[in-house]
Amino acid sequence: MKAYTVHVVDDDAAFLRTLGRQLTFAGYEVYLYQESAGVLATNDNLWRGCLLIDVRMPRTDGLSLLAELRQRNVNLPAVMMSGQTEPETVMRAAKLGASGFLGKPFEEQQLFLAIDAAMAEHPTPELRGTVERAVRRIEMLSPRESEVLFALARGDSHKAIAFELGISVRTVEVHSSRMLRRLGLRRLAEAIRLQAIADLAEKSASDAANN
Repeated sequence: MKAYTVHVVDDDAAFLRTLGRQLTFAGYEVYLYQESAGVLATNDNLWRGCLLIDVRMPRTDGLSLLAELRQRNVNLPAVMMSGQTEPETVMRAAKLGASGFLGKPFEEQQLFLAIDAAMAEHPTPELRGTVERAVRRIEMLSPRESEVLFALARGDSHKAIAFELGISVRTVEVHSSRMLRRLGLRRLAEAIRLQAIADLAEKSASDAANN
């Protein structure tokens, strides 16, 4: 199941490829750019999805790129990345409308959450359909499968999950395998993304009820 589009900009070729694999395995449609000029020359693809931009790049840095895109009326939600998260940089990103800021290095789950949270701020029919499907699929799981997926999404190891639930590591592996089959998925990253989207939907519903 394809989720939505992510445009990734980073001058580090190896890191860019790693992000591309992670996002593709998790079900996103991905476009990779190793420099700002490549993004600015690709107007046709910038009408949907989310931007994931590294701050520190040669020639045109990430914040200057985001500013240029905003001037061109490219108002996609944006998540910035940087190995150095100075308050001034984070504030500049926020003023340019960035929805999130990831400090490198970051975990895969943090990546998914940042992208899904940014997209949640800009609801579209595409996103709403993705959220509804994710919630329906998560609801198909048994209570134990849900517990295992939630713990895996939290970053817990099989051993830690087994200890917490009072079951064997082998039983955790069985529940994890059944969970993937029930969801119709092959990779854990895809299941974790579904859980992240479902969590965001639950949080949005809770916030709406409290307002």
